[in-house]
Amino acid sequence: MAFREINAKMVEATVTPGQRLFSQRGAMLAYRGEVSFTPNTAGGQGGLMSMIGRRVADEDTPLMTVEGSGTVLFGHGGHHVQVIQLAGDTLYVEADRLLAFEGTLQQGTMFLGSQGGVMGMVRGQVSGQGLFTTTLKGHGAVAVMAHGGVIEIPVTPQRPVHVDPQAYVAHHGDVRNKLSTALGWRDMVGRGSGEAFQLELSGSGAVYVQASEEKL
Repeated sequence: MAFREINAKMVEATVTPGQRLFSQRGAMLAYRGEVSFTPNTAGGQGGLMSMIGRRVADEDTPLMTVEGSGTVLFGHGGHHVQVIQLAGDTLYVEADRLLAFEGTLQQGTMFLGSQGGVMGMVRGQVSGQGLFTTTLKGHGAVAVMAHGGVIEIPVTPQRPVHVDPQAYVAHHGDVRNKLSTALGWRDMVGRGSGEAFQLELSGSGAVYVQASEEKL
């Protein structure tokens, strides 16, 4: 794994010759060794369609290409950082939550309407993702940001997970998700903001939930 968690809000990345990392611009805190940082103007590895997707979604998060030999400390805005290791599956995550990721991962953009039609688009609006979300697929590590810390909750066929859409950070694996309009727990305990949506995730994988309802 290229990333090592230093504390809840910082990760250290090992950069080796011939291998790239991508990071959000402004996320480099310090580095040692012969490391170069180059603005990435092509939308990461997703090419033109990835770039168009994020611009349509108003999610054009600028990236840096990181190369060379050394170690780099990453962090941004005092947000909590969670390192996720992918083993051939796909991570679905909002573009502005990406702190850094390995260049071995293939980056793309997915239209949320392709998962659930109109309700998929409604889900994007409720969760703050907009109409598009970023995908990272393959083998490698990703460092994502969240408010107040992150917990990983396994999703299994026998035990689907219901998540407050505002607390949703990302998910990976063979996971299906949909909005349900059942009474939300906040309405039951008197905190009600009128939010009656829940995000139901089923299948096999994991969902990451932050300890906050605040969007980055």
